[in-house]
Amino acid sequence: MTVTVETKLLDLRPELIRNKLGSKSKVCLLNSKDIFKAIRDKQVIVMACNTRIKHVIPGIMRAAEELDSIVAFELAKTEGNLDGGYTGMTPEVFFETIVEYAENNGFSKPFFIHGDHITTKNTSREELESSRILIEAELKAGYTSFAIDSSFNELHYNIRITTELAQPIVQAGLGLEVEVGEIKHTGQESAITTVEEATVFINSLWNSKVKPDLLAINNGSKHGNYLEGEKIFIDLDRTREIYEAIKDKGVCIAQHGITGTPLHLVGKFADCGIRKGNVGTEWQNIAHRGLPEDLMQQMKKWSAENKKDIKFATKVFKKKIDSISEKESKNIEEMAYQTACEFITAFRAEKLASKFKDKLFK
Repeated sequence: MTVTVETKLLDLRPELIRNKLGSKSKVCLLNSKDIFKAIRDKQVIVMACNTRIKHVIPGIMRAAEELDSIVAFELAKTEGNLDGGYTGMTPEVFFETIVEYAENNGFSKPFFIHGDHITTKNTSREELESSRILIEAELKAGYTSFAIDSSFNELHYNIRITTELAQPIVQAGLGLEVEVGEIKHTGQESAITTVEEATVFINSLWNSKVKPDLLAINNGSKHGNYLEGEKIFIDLDRTREIYEAIKDKGVCIAQHGITGTPLHLVGKFADCGIRKGNVGTEWQNIAHRGLPEDLMQQMKKWSAENKKDIKFATKVFKKKIDSISEKESKNIEEMAYQTACEFITAFRAEKLASKFKDKLFK
């Protein structure tokens, strides 16, 4: 068999992935550690997509294919755990959903599947065990990247919990993101991560032989939608200071809470050491715009009656959402494609796949 750059790239797939996909598969599902090591010094950002509703996935893949980019697909612990979280997707279902779209659409660009926000809110054994079991399930399912988030805890507990939970990921040699400074659902200037917190955190992990690829910080961003007129506060100066303090450890910054951030600001993120940008609620908003009106009304009614954010209606109505018409699904795909193109361009990630290959094989 002729050895090409493409076959070399496919050979980089972790053994578990090669075994799960089979020898004939051309799906380029890689270890995020390899990706971030190669692009560490490039001022680009990998778009990581929390795809809570599956119909946006082919649009994102089409944009990455056409723009020659690298992307990631991810679900947080609340979105997709062993019970399906609020999306109804277990780790195995999410993996199979992503891979099926990649196979059926001939998606050839490198990507990774990421366990976002494996959250551990306290030091109880029950809480730790829930995260440990989820990591085990995501590893088994075929995830190639993981984000341990124990930022809710005081720094010394955060270090201890992260070190403990990271062990199977470190042993597998897969990509690791960690977090210091809890990222809120409302941006809070006073709560942003300090340089000292970040350096103590990373140095302590290194001393325990846990060497993360990415650090998520609270730099003033927020999760979810911004309300009309709400101030957007993202301290890029602090972000750059933290990056400069930890980059000698091979650690870059992961930016959370991008939905609603103006694209002209997003374009500056890469200058501050940000190499992974999470876009989550944006895809949910797109899917909601494309769902049938009667289905959206049912979801809104359920949310109002149960006094819950509409995102929690995703699992309740998953069967109806998954079975919308082909026309409606294609409409969502097209909207996702357009938005993904805009983000990839803003992230300076056009031709990132080729740059990645050049870095590895030249």
